[in-house]
Amino acid sequence: MQHSSVVGGSTAKRLINCPGSAALVASVPPAPSSSYADEGTLLHDIIAEVLDSGQAPASFIGATNKGVVLTEELVNTKLLPALALLDDLDPFKDGEFMTEARVDFGDFIPGAFGSCDLLLRVGKSAYVIDWKFGNGVAVEAIDNEQLLFYASAALRGDQTRWVFEGADRIEVVIIQPPSMKRWEVSVPKLLAFERQLRSAVKASEDRAAPVVAGDWCRFCPAKAICPAMTGAADRALKVQMDAIDPRQLGAHLRTADLLEDWIKSVREMSLQRLESGATVPGYKLVAKRATRQWTDEAAAVAALTAAGVDESDLMVTELRSPAQVEKVLKKTKTAMPDGIIVAISSGHTLAPMEDPRPAVLQIGQQLTAALSKLQ
Repeated sequence: MQHSSVVGGSTAKRLINCPGSAALVASVPPAPSSSYADEGTLLHDIIAEVLDSGQAPASFIGATNKGVVLTEELVNTKLLPALALLDDLDPFKDGEFMTEARVDFGDFIPGAFGSCDLLLRVGKSAYVIDWKFGNGVAVEAIDNEQLLFYASAALRGDQTRWVFEGADRIEVVIIQPPSMKRWEVSVPKLLAFERQLRSAVKASEDRAAPVVAGDWCRFCPAKAICPAMTGAADRALKVQMDAIDPRQLGAHLRTADLLEDWIKSVREMSLQRLESGATVPGYKLVAKRATRQWTDEAAAVAALTAAGVDESDLMVTELRSPAQVEKVLKKTKTAMPDGIIVAISSGHTLAPMEDPRPAVLQIGQQLTAALSKLQ
């Protein structure tokens, strides 16, 4: 799915409230996808296919997206409840609909487009629907900028305007199992929103466009370099906790929530840079704490029983961990046989240069080191 570099449904709220975010986001590399986002994409793709083809959701079990697999549990807890909520809007299943509808503002806001999950027309009612499959905070429909973006853009589009023609009721809808949120909007409201959006797009083109921190910062990929966030961090470092007025704690907690997101983004961006082979002055990649594992469980059991350990002390329903077996060996003062344990790190983490752990060499660095030895 393509995303507008000007503004899209998911970025409309951020751009309206923080015009300066556009330039900041353009200056940072794209953030890697997460398993949660990959799962959401898979569910969006499957539910669109279900509606378009008429096939049962269960027939898609086993479908994948970037390693995420559609399971029976996802069908039962996400797809079927979402379709049941959709039936509340279209109980006789006789409505006209369009899935994954591309919507844009044409010449009114050039380059601004998005993909609306579902446009539905039932009788005299028009629905603009967005699927939400995450388990996090429930998303509200009222004054939802993403839905207003899709609805106002669809109202302008030659291929999507049909859903509104002759309608006496327009609703924007969030279907987020197990709940559905609905909000009725008017055409004047949609026209006012698109004017507000166009003003924000124009404001974002100014090099001096302001950056403003708020709840729209949560998914901003530029949090790590945002001056509004770094300024808040600097101010927080200077606050003396014993000088805080208890009545201000609520405001400070809201700032803390923003800073926690910012700190997470700084770490993620730094880790991403180091893993790509770039540098972050003062920091390096080190291996996470290694956990010990059996090199071969069958060989380990054979070696341990040969050393005199009773097999019943090694097994519960499966072979105990190396640490558990060590406790058994200590009781009989038996040494752990050689060659049956390997320590494997679960990945990389950031550490200051003064950390005693050795830096992890990335593949590019390893190749460079190897080639230098051949010269």
